[in-house]
Amino acid sequence: MVSALIVAAGRGTRMGQAVDKLFLEVAGRPVLAHTWQQFERAPSIQEIILVVRPEAEESVRQIAARFGFRKPFVLVHGGKERQDSVWNGLGALNVAAEIVAIQDAARPCTRQELIEATIEATRRVGAAVAAQGVTDTIKESSDGKRIERTLDRAKLWAVQTPQTFRVEIIRRAISEVRKRGLLITDDTAACELINQPVQLVVGPCPNPKVTRPEDLPYVEMLLRGSESRP
Repeated sequence: MVSALIVAAGRGTRMGQAVDKLFLEVAGRPVLAHTWQQFERAPSIQEIILVVRPEAEESVRQIAARFGFRKPFVLVHGGKERQDSVWNGLGALNVAAEIVAIQDAARPCTRQELIEATIEATRRVGAAVAAQGVTDTIKESSDGKRIERTLDRAKLWAVQTPQTFRVEIIRRAISEVRKRGLLITDDTAACELINQPVQLVVGPCPNPKVTRPEDLPYVEMLLRGSESRP
């Protein structure tokens, strides 16, 4: 069984204190609804776990009803940090789940083809992540004022979501993070602690995350373009 775990418990402070970016209407529906729809339609996904803030639970249920989502879903409350929210979501998986695709709720342009590709890579390797090679020249600066050195971009990758794992692997990896009291920004970092290889999966289309207000026009353009494809 393959499950999706959509992390929707963040507060999105970079969008402004009064704005919940996941419920902003973009290309005719809330950001969260676009993300959810991709996993609703992905052939391999059999259940969806959504990790949400308690006060957002009713709004999330309304989205499910409004857009007619049919796959079984479970709502789970988030934790203090993203890794805590993921841990809570893992605890809600169906006991038959063997693979889980973990997704940022604020990444609405993720294509079904990319979801399926990470699942197939996970079957072979145990863990896989959507990623893009870095094309800009990257500089390092400790104080944010002066350049200290240039990094070799040929070795640099920007990782995205879905980040997909065999369930027993990601549970063991996040357990190690919790045991050590570490703070991580993505789930593949947990795999590094247990020496679990992670396959990079390059998506054919842009897969941006909605973080700031200026992201919205670009995301809307991508979503409109996706709707117009046959």
